[in-house]
Amino acid sequence: MTKQEKVEFVIETLNTLYPQIPIPLDHKDPYTLLIAVLLSAQSTDVKVNEITPILFEIADNPYDMVKLSVEEIREIIKPVGLSPMKSKGIHGLSQILIDKYDGRVPEDIDALEELPAVGHKTASVVVSQAFGIPAFPVDTHIHRLMYRWGFSNGKNVVQTERDAKRLFPKDLWNKLHLQIIWYGRQYSPARGWDLEKDIITRTIGRKSVINEYNKKFQKK
Repeated sequence: MTKQEKVEFVIETLNTLYPQIPIPLDHKDPYTLLIAVLLSAQSTDVKVNEITPILFEIADNPYDMVKLSVEEIREIIKPVGLSPMKSKGIHGLSQILIDKYDGRVPEDIDALEELPAVGHKTASVVVSQAFGIPAFPVDTHIHRLMYRWGFSNGKNVVQTERDAKRLFPKDLWNKLHLQIIWYGRQYSPARGWDLEKDIITRTIGRKSVINEYNKKFQKK
C-alpha cells in the first residue's frame, strides 16, 4: 500500500466502526467542556464524568465558579488528581473569562492557550468540539497509533499533530481524532494489546512494531 492508500484505509475502517462518535466528556456548553477537558489531564474520562456533575451543580459558569475559593474547588475535584494546579487554573481562568470575555469562552485557540492551566491540547479540544473549528488534538492514544501505523516518528506530540494534519483532510479532523481515540481504547491499547483484533495496525502497521509484538507475544 502507498501511504495515501493507508490513510484511506484508516478513514474507511474508522467510519465503518464509528459512523457516529460520542464526545467522551459530558458537558452542556463551551465553558463546562473547557473545565472537563482541563480536569481530564492525567486522569480518565470516566473519573472526570463522575466529578463534573458535583462541581457543575454548584458552579457551571464562570460567575458562579469565582464565588468559590480555590480550596473549595480543590476539595471537589481531588479525585481526578493534580487538584492544586487544576483548582487554581479553574478559578483563574473563570475570572479572566469574566474580565476579558464577558464570561464567554473565546473561539480562538491562541486566546484559549493564554488561560491558566490551558495547554495546546485542551485548547484544541475546545475549539474542535465546542465550536466546530478544525483541530487535531493529540492524546496518548493518537500519539501511539500514529506511530504504530507508520504515520509519525513518535518523538513528540507536536510532530504527531503536524503529521496528522498533513496526512488527513482538514474537514475530517474533528471527527477523526475522536474516532482514533475510541479505536485506540478498544482495539489498540498500550496494555493488553491483541494484534489480531487490531485490524488497522495488522493491515498497515509499521513492520518494526509488528515484529516487536510477535517477538513479545508469540514466542516460539
